[in-house]
Amino acid sequence: MIRTKAEKQAVVTALADRLRRSTTVYVTDFTGLDVARLTQLRRRLRAAGVDYVVVKNTLALRALNDARVPGLEPHLAGPTGLVLGGADPVAAAKVLGDFAREFEKPAIKVGLVDGKAVTPDQVKRLATLPSRTELLAQLGGALQAPMAGFVGALNGLLMNLVGALEALRTKRASTAGAAS
Repeated sequence: MIRTKAEKQAVVTALADRLRRSTTVYVTDFTGLDVARLTQLRRRLRAAGVDYVVVKNTLALRALNDARVPGLEPHLAGPTGLVLGGADPVAAAKVLGDFAREFEKPAIKVGLVDGKAVTPDQVKRLATLPSRTELLAQLGGALQAPMAGFVGALNGLLMNLVGALEALRTKRASTAGAAS
């Protein structure tokens, strides 16, 4: 499909805006994926709150330069898809990892997480991490455990004090009853 210069510039501008908003970008090679599988991948990524964009490498290069996203230019060769994620880099990595295990495609070329380049192996390791909500739950449990132990210890001390006071009251009641 031949596009006019204005249409190409609109694509570059839109992609540059999306790149500026994305804290996570993964560059993939989707060679071997048919339209049905690519649509399936897009749906899974969209469900995770992530976009998958297929664009010509020359337009992607211009958008990366406009958005001032360095480090991805050397990887823009061949069929390239950009995964544009938000604050949770693990969600996109999980979807890509699961999809690649299932269909052996797409291949991850490189990633960019919070401005730092990540290798395909690092993306695979990100995919094995628990999700953000799971990590927060684990953190909450780890913080709650010592407090629960402390409360249990205080409760034990309080019960010992109550037991001692009850024993003292019983002893005084029995000595007062014997004295009368």
